[in-house]
Amino acid sequence: MAIRVTLDRMLLERRMSLTELCDRVGITLANLSILKTGKAKAVRFSTLNALCRELNCQPGDILSWEPGADDEADEKAEMAAE
Repeated sequence: MAIRVTLDRMLLERRMSLTELCDRVGITLANLSILKTGKAKAVRFSTLNALCRELNCQPGDILSWEPGADDEADEKAEMAAE
């Protein structure tokens, strides 16, 4: 997928642990870890809102779009599913 999660960079810049962010946001460590590693398929706006609130950042500071070959593979998978 061409969407990249840069949560680890934000945590490093804020000198905050993943566990501390979990406590502040109210999301499990397992789910936040899935998001941080880029394995999540979706993120709720309420979760994104809480992350931005606690990290004092914008959604674009956590998520980025990097076009490439992954886009083509995603498009083929979506077309096959229809």
